[in-house]
Amino acid sequence: MTTVGFVGLGHMGGALAANLVASDFTVVAHDAAGPERTPDGATYANDVAEVARRAEVVVLSPPDGNVTYEVVRQILDAANCATTYVIDTSTIGIAAARATDLLLAEKQVAFLDALVSGGVAGARARTLAVMYAGADEACAHVQPVLAGLSDRRYRVGDQPGMGQAQKLANDVLSATALAATSEAIAFGRSVGLEMATMLEVLNGSSGRSAATQDKFPQHVLTERYASGFSNVLMAKDVDLYLQAVEDEGGPASIGRVTASLWEQSGQSEPGADFTRIYAFVDGS
Repeated sequence: MTTVGFVGLGHMGGALAANLVASDFTVVAHDAAGPERTPDGATYANDVAEVARRAEVVVLSPPDGNVTYEVVRQILDAANCATTYVIDTSTIGIAAARATDLLLAEKQVAFLDALVSGGVAGARARTLAVMYAGADEACAHVQPVLAGLSDRRYRVGDQPGMGQAQKLANDVLSATALAATSEAIAFGRSVGLEMATMLEVLNGSSGRSAATQDKFPQHVLTERYASGFSNVLMAKDVDLYLQAVEDEGGPASIGRVTASLWEQSGQSEPGADFTRIYAFVDGS
């Protein structure tokens, strides 16, 4: 396996494709927006069918489940398709992952969901967490490709969709922590506390989280707001979590509050970096 296909070259997809190039894979990549996003060292393919003809393993980084399903159909419809393994890195939800697996299985193509968490900076630093699930043979076969994506990999199950479940649980915790931290920091500042001081104390106390240790110092305190992940995508992920919980009949009282807040944030400033939830909560 020397050639890997890649479809979807947004912020995260472009960084992951670049990691594969750096890991000495020949990368054939396609993006609906055109060739401008193609990382150095990768070859641009004019369409998905060309990727499917040239690569046994194809990695996807689409914006949502509908796009994933459409790309998979294009792979399967490609003449002289060489693809026998598809790895999806995007958060599309459990139901969409299972439907995609069934579609691919009809043509004996193995499917893995390999969700990622850690942001674009984490992807570039190879510290991104990859949470993947799939059949034993498929996971073993594509292990070099997964290793090319990141140095931190966790197999969480043997059925597609289980990676989605792990990622959705992670995302709702991240979304809740960031929103709650925003509210707590806004409160502290209202009585005269400095944000930098609050973060220093919180990070030495029981209130610390990824929000206080990374997102606030890097993006809120500095007013950079440049994590590379938008509020509407976070709202989408939390909504997918609620749908999955409803399907499984689990508790979601906190999730509903979190989802409502992120939906309002997305409507207030559509497409803003998700770390700007602080500005939304603070009213600034």
